[in-house]
Amino acid sequence: MQDRFLIVTSSPHIKSSVTTQRIMLDVLIALAPTLAASVWLFGPRTLFVTGISVACCVFFEFISQKLMKRPSTLYDLSAIVTGTLLAFCLPPSIPLWILPIGAFFAIVVVKQIFGGIGQNFANPAITARIVLFLSFAAYCSDWTSPFAWLGKADAVSSATTLVSSETLPPFTDLLFGMRGGCIGETCAITLILGGIYLLARRIISPIIPLSYIASTVLLCFAFGTDPIRTLFGGGLLLGAIFMATDYSTTPVAPLGKLIFGLGCGVITALIRAFGSFPEGVSFAILIMNILTPIIDRTVKTKPIGDDD
Repeated sequence: MQDRFLIVTSSPHIKSSVTTQRIMLDVLIALAPTLAASVWLFGPRTLFVTGISVACCVFFEFISQKLMKRPSTLYDLSAIVTGTLLAFCLPPSIPLWILPIGAFFAIVVVKQIFGGIGQNFANPAITARIVLFLSFAAYCSDWTSPFAWLGKADAVSSATTLVSSETLPPFTDLLFGMRGGCIGETCAITLILGGIYLLARRIISPIIPLSYIASTVLLCFAFGTDPIRTLFGGGLLLGAIFMATDYSTTPVAPLGKLIFGLGCGVITALIRAFGSFPEGVSFAILIMNILTPIIDRTVKTKPIGDDD
């Protein structure tokens, strides 16, 4: 008898089988090769740093949701992704006591206070990284040379490839991460492979990464910077593939995504060329995250017949 009645429900009426948990799991799978490469390059401490960062993020998500009397969302794996990305934005030598500070800011301040996943105004890992960098600049700029943990190099290098005045290392060295930098930004080949995996799984759109990377490289070249140094010398690949593509903090429409990517590229290039900071990826993504609601309203399509 029920088949004869019209069942009325609220939208959406067609639902996808894709869940937040599946998306986050795919992101973790895409990040796994870069984590393995970081252990190879910088030693087991990178695994320890990442584990503590993840544990702190999970802890603060659990505690904050308890205190705010919200249902637990630990099963969706988003806190694990945030902890992993936060660790990837920090140098291997980062003091461990700094990690809970970053995790608290990422999970409690940026994410949970604004309502939890899907309602945060900015990428939690990026914002926490900026806070830590501005608060503990010396610790967050303490770059470890590859294979120093094996006693094959000095423990700390003087500068990253992005700001070094020395001749660029061979292309293969840059591709496989043979340079100083943050835990998750040096090995270009694994980052690219992770991006290809996310594209193949249709987790991310190619619009933001491609427009972001292309505009940054072209503008930095116009400002007199070697394109290879621009692409492989900092955190451009990590930011463009894994952070600028965050669902909650980026535009929905394709045109909006293009504007977002180009905006990130322009800001990154300007900071790198004329700013006091050598790396502009984090600041660029945060600024464009804040502008995302304006971009969405600007490019929003109107239904046929709607004159408002």
